Amino acid sequence: MTRSLLARFAASSALVAALVAPAGADVPEAISKEILPGYQAFAAASETLAEAARQDCSAEALRGPWNAAFDAWMGVAHLRLGPVEDQGRALAIAFWPDPKATGARKQREMIEAADPALLEPGALAQASVAARGLFGLGRLLHGEMENGVPYVCDLRRALAEDMARMAGEIVTDWGPYSELLLSAGAEGNTTFLNPEEARQALFTQLISGLEFNADQRLGRPLGSFDKPRPERAEALPAQRARADVALSLAALKALAGALAQGVGDIPKTEAAFDRALAQADWPEDPAFAAVADPGGRLKVEILQQSIRLARDAALEELGGLLGVSAGFNAADGD
Repeated sequence: MTRSLLARFAASSALVAALVAPAGADVPEAISKEILPGYQAFAAASETLAEAARQDCSAEALRGPWNAAFDAWMGVAHLRLGPVEDQGRALAIAFWPDPKATGARKQREMIEAADPALLEPGALAQASVAARGLFGLGRLLHGEMENGVPYVCDLRRALAEDMARMAGEIVTDWGPYSELLLSAGAEGNTTFLNPEEARQALFTQLISGLEFNADQRLGRPLGSFDKPRPERAEALPAQRARADVALSLAALKALAGALAQGVGDIPKTEAAFDRALAQADWPEDPAFAAVADPGGRLKVEILQQSIRLARDAALEELGGLLGVSAGFNAADGD
Protein backbone atom coordinates (compact mmCIF):
# COMPACT_ATOMS: atom_id res chain seq x y z
CA MET A 1 0.00 0.00 0.00
CA THR A 2 1.43 3.39 -0.95
CA ARG A 3 2.29 6.04 1.64
CA SER A 4 -0.34 8.44 0.27
CA LEU A 5 -3.05 5.80 0.62
CA LEU A 6 -1.92 5.01 4.16
CA ALA A 7 -2.21 8.71 4.97
CA ARG A 8 -5.75 8.80 3.59
CA PHE A 9 -6.69 5.77 5.68
CA ALA A 10 -5.18 7.31 8.80
CA ALA A 11 -7.18 10.49 8.33
CA SER A 12 -10.45 8.70 7.64
CA SER A 13 -9.84 6.24 10.50
CA ALA A 14 -9.39 9.18 12.84
CA LEU A 15 -12.75 10.44 11.70
CA VAL A 16 -14.30 7.03 12.34
CA ALA A 17 -12.96 7.10 15.90
CA ALA A 18 -14.49 10.54 16.44
CA LEU A 19 -17.98 9.49 15.31
CA VAL A 20 -19.62 9.01 18.68
CA ALA A 21 -23.08 10.33 19.40
CA PRO A 22 -25.12 9.58 22.54
CA ALA A 23 -28.40 10.09 20.69
CA GLY A 24 -29.42 9.76 17.07
CA ALA A 25 -26.75 7.10 16.49
CA ASP A 26 -28.23 6.14 13.13
CA VAL A 27 -26.23 8.45 10.86
CA PRO A 28 -22.92 8.23 12.80
CA GLU A 29 -23.26 4.44 12.96
CA ALA A 30 -23.86 4.15 9.23
CA ILE A 31 -20.87 6.35 8.44
CA SER A 32 -18.44 4.83 10.92
CA LYS A 33 -19.39 1.16 10.62
CA GLU A 34 -20.41 0.83 6.97
CA ILE A 35 -19.67 3.74 4.65
CA LEU A 36 -16.12 4.74 5.54
CA PRO A 37 -14.88 1.16 6.10
CA GLY A 38 -16.54 0.18 2.83
CA TYR A 39 -14.74 2.87 0.88
CA GLN A 40 -11.49 2.06 2.66
CA ALA A 41 -11.85 -1.59 1.64
CA PHE A 42 -12.49 -0.60 -1.97
CA ALA A 43 -9.51 1.75 -1.99
CA ALA A 44 -7.26 -0.95 -0.52
CA ALA A 45 -8.44 -3.52 -3.08
CA SER A 46 -7.98 -1.02 -5.91
CA GLU A 47 -4.47 -0.22 -4.76
CA THR A 48 -3.68 -3.94 -4.58
CA LEU A 49 -4.96 -4.29 -8.15
CA ALA A 50 -2.84 -1.35 -9.31
CA GLU A 51 0.24 -2.78 -7.61
CA ALA A 52 -0.37 -6.14 -9.26
CA ALA A 53 -0.63 -4.40 -12.64
CA ARG A 54 2.66 -2.62 -12.02
CA GLN A 55 4.31 -6.01 -11.53
CA ASP A 56 2.52 -7.97 -14.25
CA CYS A 57 -0.20 -6.55 -16.50
CA SER A 58 -1.19 -9.88 -18.04
CA ALA A 59 -4.84 -10.89 -17.90
CA GLU A 60 -4.00 -14.03 -15.92
CA ALA A 61 -2.22 -12.04 -13.21
CA LEU A 62 -4.98 -9.44 -12.82
CA ARG A 63 -8.23 -11.41 -12.83
CA GLY A 64 -7.95 -12.30 -9.14
CA PRO A 65 -7.19 -8.76 -7.89
CA TRP A 66 -9.86 -7.38 -10.26
CA ASN A 67 -12.49 -9.68 -8.79
CA ALA A 68 -11.43 -8.67 -5.28
CA ALA A 69 -11.81 -4.99 -6.19
CA PHE A 70 -15.21 -5.71 -7.74
CA ASP A 71 -16.26 -7.53 -4.55
CA ALA A 72 -15.23 -4.51 -2.48
CA TRP A 73 -17.09 -2.13 -4.79
CA MET A 74 -20.30 -4.10 -4.17
CA GLY A 75 -20.02 -3.01 -0.55
CA VAL A 76 -20.48 0.65 -1.52
CA ALA A 77 -21.93 0.58 -5.05
CA HIS A 78 -25.36 1.58 -3.72
CA LEU A 79 -23.99 4.86 -2.30
CA ARG A 80 -24.64 7.57 -4.85
CA LEU A 81 -24.06 10.73 -2.88
CA GLY A 82 -21.15 12.90 -1.91
CA PRO A 83 -17.60 12.38 -3.21
CA VAL A 84 -18.41 9.32 -5.32
CA GLU A 85 -20.62 11.51 -7.49
CA ASP A 86 -18.02 14.28 -7.86
CA GLN A 87 -16.21 14.29 -11.22
CA GLY A 88 -18.40 11.42 -12.39
CA ARG A 89 -16.45 8.94 -10.24
CA ALA A 90 -19.30 6.47 -9.74
CA LEU A 91 -19.84 6.13 -13.48
CA ALA A 92 -16.12 6.00 -14.17
CA ILE A 93 -15.74 3.17 -11.65
CA ALA A 94 -18.77 1.17 -12.79
CA PHE A 95 -20.41 2.18 -16.06
CA TRP A 96 -23.31 -0.24 -16.11
CA PRO A 97 -25.92 -0.71 -17.51
CA ASP A 98 -24.44 0.13 -20.89
CA PRO A 99 -27.29 -0.70 -23.29
CA LYS A 100 -25.58 0.85 -26.32
CA ALA A 101 -22.22 -0.85 -25.65
CA THR A 102 -20.59 2.57 -25.50
CA GLY A 103 -17.77 1.29 -23.31
CA ALA A 104 -16.71 -1.40 -25.74
CA ARG A 105 -16.80 1.04 -28.65
CA LYS A 106 -14.75 3.67 -26.83
CA GLN A 107 -12.24 1.08 -25.71
CA ARG A 108 -11.74 -0.26 -29.22
CA GLU A 109 -11.06 3.31 -30.33
CA MET A 110 -8.42 3.61 -27.60
CA ILE A 111 -6.72 0.40 -28.66
CA GLU A 112 -6.79 1.28 -32.34
CA ALA A 113 -5.34 4.74 -31.66
CA ALA A 114 -2.72 3.31 -29.26
CA ASP A 115 -2.00 6.81 -28.00
CA PRO A 116 0.92 6.68 -25.54
CA ALA A 117 -0.21 9.96 -24.00
CA LEU A 118 -3.32 8.19 -22.66
CA LEU A 119 -1.08 5.97 -20.55
CA GLU A 120 0.49 8.89 -18.69
CA PRO A 121 -0.51 9.37 -15.02
CA GLY A 122 -3.86 11.15 -14.75
CA ALA A 123 -4.54 11.13 -18.49
CA LEU A 124 -7.43 8.67 -18.28
CA ALA A 125 -9.34 11.13 -16.11
CA GLN A 126 -10.18 12.94 -19.36
CA ALA A 127 -11.28 9.78 -21.18
CA SER A 128 -14.85 8.53 -21.54
CA VAL A 129 -16.21 7.14 -18.27
CA ALA A 130 -17.72 4.28 -20.29
CA ALA A 131 -14.26 2.89 -21.06
CA ARG A 132 -12.82 3.13 -17.55
CA GLY A 133 -13.15 1.46 -14.18
CA LEU A 134 -14.14 -2.08 -13.35
CA PHE A 135 -15.99 -2.74 -16.57
CA GLY A 136 -13.37 -1.13 -18.76
CA LEU A 137 -10.62 -3.20 -17.19
CA GLY A 138 -12.83 -6.29 -17.12
CA ARG A 139 -13.21 -6.18 -20.89
CA LEU A 140 -9.42 -6.39 -21.18
CA LEU A 141 -9.22 -9.35 -18.81
CA HIS A 142 -11.90 -11.68 -20.15
CA GLY A 143 -11.18 -12.01 -23.85
CA GLU A 144 -13.51 -9.30 -25.11
CA MET A 145 -10.73 -7.23 -26.68
CA GLU A 146 -7.56 -7.84 -28.67
CA ASN A 147 -5.54 -9.14 -25.74
CA GLY A 148 -2.49 -9.91 -27.87
CA VAL A 149 -1.91 -6.24 -28.66
CA PRO A 150 0.97 -4.84 -26.53
CA TYR A 151 -0.89 -1.58 -25.94
CA VAL A 152 -3.65 -3.54 -24.19
CA CYS A 153 -1.31 -4.62 -21.41
CA ASP A 154 -0.22 -1.03 -20.80
CA LEU A 155 -3.84 0.10 -20.90
CA ARG A 156 -4.74 -2.44 -18.21
CA ARG A 157 -2.06 -0.93 -16.00
CA ALA A 158 -3.28 2.60 -16.66
CA LEU A 159 -6.91 1.67 -15.96
CA ALA A 160 -5.96 0.05 -12.66
CA GLU A 161 -3.98 3.12 -11.64
CA ASP A 162 -6.88 5.38 -12.64
CA MET A 163 -9.32 3.45 -10.47
CA ALA A 164 -6.97 3.35 -7.49
CA ARG A 165 -6.59 7.13 -7.77
CA MET A 166 -10.35 7.67 -7.75
CA ALA A 167 -10.86 5.26 -4.85
CA GLY A 168 -8.23 7.05 -2.78
CA GLU A 169 -9.77 10.44 -3.54
CA ILE A 170 -13.18 9.22 -2.41
CA VAL A 171 -11.74 8.10 0.94
CA THR A 172 -10.07 11.48 1.39
CA ASP A 173 -13.12 13.50 0.40
CA TRP A 174 -15.54 11.57 2.58
CA GLY A 175 -13.92 13.17 5.63
CA PRO A 176 -15.40 16.63 5.10
CA TYR A 177 -18.57 15.19 3.57
CA SER A 178 -19.13 13.12 6.72
CA GLU A 179 -18.93 16.30 8.74
CA LEU A 180 -21.75 17.76 6.66
CA LEU A 181 -23.96 14.76 7.40
CA LEU A 182 -23.08 14.79 11.10
CA SER A 183 -23.63 18.54 11.49
CA ALA A 184 -26.98 18.56 9.69
CA GLY A 185 -28.99 21.55 10.86
CA ALA A 186 -25.98 23.42 12.21
CA GLU A 187 -25.39 27.04 11.26
CA GLY A 188 -23.63 27.31 7.93
CA ASN A 189 -24.55 23.79 6.76
CA THR A 190 -26.45 24.49 3.56
CA THR A 191 -26.27 20.88 2.33
CA PHE A 192 -28.34 19.25 5.08
CA LEU A 193 -30.65 21.74 6.70
CA ASN A 194 -31.77 19.43 9.52
CA PRO A 195 -30.97 15.95 10.88
CA GLU A 196 -33.95 14.46 9.05
CA GLU A 197 -32.37 15.40 5.70
CA ALA A 198 -29.19 13.51 6.61
CA ARG A 199 -31.21 10.45 7.63
CA GLN A 200 -33.26 10.66 4.47
CA ALA A 201 -30.14 10.91 2.30
CA LEU A 202 -28.74 7.65 3.69
CA PHE A 203 -32.12 5.92 3.79
CA THR A 204 -32.58 6.79 0.11
CA GLN A 205 -29.31 4.99 -0.69
CA LEU A 206 -30.69 1.87 0.98
CA ILE A 207 -33.99 1.89 -0.91
CA SER A 208 -32.43 2.82 -4.25
CA GLY A 209 -29.84 0.07 -3.83
CA LEU A 210 -32.57 -2.51 -3.37
CA GLU A 211 -34.45 -1.19 -6.38
CA PHE A 212 -31.31 -1.29 -8.51
CA ASN A 213 -30.82 -4.95 -7.66
CA ALA A 214 -34.41 -5.82 -8.51
CA ASP A 215 -34.86 -3.63 -11.58
CA GLN A 216 -31.40 -3.70 -13.15
CA ARG A 217 -29.25 -6.58 -11.89
CA LEU A 218 -32.21 -8.96 -12.13
CA GLY A 219 -34.65 -7.11 -14.37
CA ARG A 220 -32.29 -6.68 -17.28
CA PRO A 221 -31.41 -10.38 -17.75
CA LEU A 222 -35.00 -11.39 -17.02
CA GLY A 223 -36.28 -9.26 -19.90
CA SER A 224 -39.76 -10.61 -20.62
CA PHE A 225 -41.15 -14.13 -20.48
CA ASP A 226 -41.25 -14.27 -24.28
CA LYS A 227 -37.82 -12.69 -24.65
CA PRO A 228 -35.43 -13.34 -21.76
CA ARG A 229 -32.14 -11.48 -22.06
CA PRO A 230 -29.40 -13.42 -20.22
CA GLU A 231 -26.80 -11.58 -22.32
CA ARG A 232 -27.66 -8.43 -20.36
CA ALA A 233 -26.43 -9.81 -17.03
CA GLU A 234 -23.94 -7.65 -15.15
CA ALA A 235 -20.26 -8.45 -15.76
CA LEU A 236 -21.32 -11.37 -17.95
CA PRO A 237 -17.84 -12.49 -19.16
CA ALA A 238 -16.67 -12.68 -15.54
CA GLN A 239 -19.71 -14.79 -14.55
CA ARG A 240 -20.36 -12.78 -11.39
CA ALA A 241 -23.88 -11.38 -11.79
CA ARG A 242 -25.41 -13.53 -9.04
CA ALA A 243 -22.50 -12.87 -6.70
CA ASP A 244 -22.94 -9.14 -7.23
CA VAL A 245 -26.56 -9.36 -6.09
CA ALA A 246 -25.61 -11.38 -3.01
CA LEU A 247 -22.76 -9.03 -2.06
CA SER A 248 -24.95 -5.99 -2.58
CA LEU A 249 -27.77 -7.42 -0.46
CA ALA A 250 -25.35 -8.20 2.36
CA ALA A 251 -24.03 -4.62 2.30
CA LEU A 252 -27.54 -3.18 2.19
CA LYS A 253 -28.65 -5.31 5.12
CA ALA A 254 -25.66 -4.04 7.10
CA LEU A 255 -26.55 -0.44 6.19
CA ALA A 256 -30.15 -0.99 7.32
CA GLY A 257 -28.90 -2.38 10.63
CA ALA A 258 -26.60 0.59 11.13
CA LEU A 259 -29.39 3.08 10.41
CA ALA A 260 -31.59 1.28 12.95
CA GLN A 261 -29.04 1.78 15.72
CA GLY A 262 -30.47 3.98 18.44
CA VAL A 263 -33.94 4.19 16.89
CA GLY A 264 -35.39 0.68 17.28
CA ASP A 265 -35.52 -2.90 16.08
CA ILE A 266 -36.30 -3.91 12.49
CA PRO A 267 -37.20 -7.63 12.65
CA LYS A 268 -39.40 -7.62 9.54
CA THR A 269 -36.72 -5.91 7.47
CA GLU A 270 -33.98 -8.24 8.69
CA ALA A 271 -36.13 -11.32 8.00
CA ALA A 272 -36.89 -10.05 4.49
CA PHE A 273 -33.19 -9.51 3.81
CA ASP A 274 -32.38 -12.99 5.10
CA ARG A 275 -34.92 -14.56 2.75
CA ALA A 276 -33.51 -12.68 -0.24
CA LEU A 277 -29.94 -13.58 0.70
CA ALA A 278 -30.85 -17.26 1.00
CA GLN A 279 -32.45 -17.18 -2.45
CA ALA A 280 -29.39 -15.44 -3.92
CA ASP A 281 -27.23 -18.38 -2.78
CA TRP A 282 -27.47 -20.16 -6.10
CA PRO A 283 -23.92 -20.93 -7.27
CA GLU A 284 -24.97 -23.21 -10.12
CA ASP A 285 -26.22 -20.20 -12.11
CA PRO A 286 -23.55 -17.49 -11.64
CA ALA A 287 -24.65 -15.33 -14.59
CA PHE A 288 -28.43 -15.88 -14.60
CA ALA A 289 -28.23 -17.91 -17.80
CA ALA A 290 -31.15 -19.96 -16.47
CA VAL A 291 -33.61 -17.11 -17.12
CA ALA A 292 -34.06 -18.69 -20.55
CA ASP A 293 -35.44 -21.82 -18.86
CA PRO A 294 -38.89 -21.65 -17.16
CA GLY A 295 -37.69 -23.27 -13.94
CA GLY A 296 -34.57 -21.13 -13.71
CA ARG A 297 -36.53 -18.02 -14.59
CA LEU A 298 -38.93 -18.68 -11.73
CA LYS A 299 -36.04 -18.76 -9.25
CA VAL A 300 -34.80 -15.37 -10.44
CA GLU A 301 -38.32 -13.93 -10.34
CA ILE A 302 -38.77 -15.17 -6.77
CA LEU A 303 -35.47 -13.53 -5.80
CA GLN A 304 -36.58 -10.32 -7.47
CA GLN A 305 -39.86 -10.37 -5.57
CA SER A 306 -38.04 -11.05 -2.29
CA ILE A 307 -35.80 -8.04 -2.85
CA ARG A 308 -38.85 -5.88 -3.47
CA LEU A 309 -40.43 -7.20 -0.28
CA ALA A 310 -37.25 -6.25 1.60
CA ARG A 311 -37.59 -2.76 0.13
CA ASP A 312 -41.22 -2.56 1.23
CA ALA A 313 -40.37 -3.76 4.72
CA ALA A 314 -37.59 -1.20 5.04
CA LEU A 315 -39.82 1.60 3.79
CA GLU A 316 -42.47 0.80 6.37
CA GLU A 317 -40.44 -0.35 9.35
CA LEU A 318 -37.10 1.46 9.18
CA GLY A 319 -38.50 4.52 7.43
CA GLY A 320 -41.13 4.80 10.15
CA LEU A 321 -38.52 4.61 12.91
CA LEU A 322 -36.35 7.22 11.22
CA GLY A 323 -39.31 9.42 10.35
CA VAL A 324 -38.25 9.67 6.70
CA SER A 325 -39.12 8.36 3.26
CA ALA A 326 -36.99 7.61 0.22
CA GLY A 327 -36.09 10.65 -1.85
CA PHE A 328 -34.35 11.22 -5.17
CA ASN A 329 -31.14 9.31 -5.81
CA ALA A 330 -28.49 9.96 -8.43
CA ALA A 331 -29.02 6.46 -9.81
CA ASP A 332 -32.76 7.00 -10.36
CA GLY A 333 -33.62 6.60 -14.00
CA ASP A 334 -30.54 4.51 -14.88
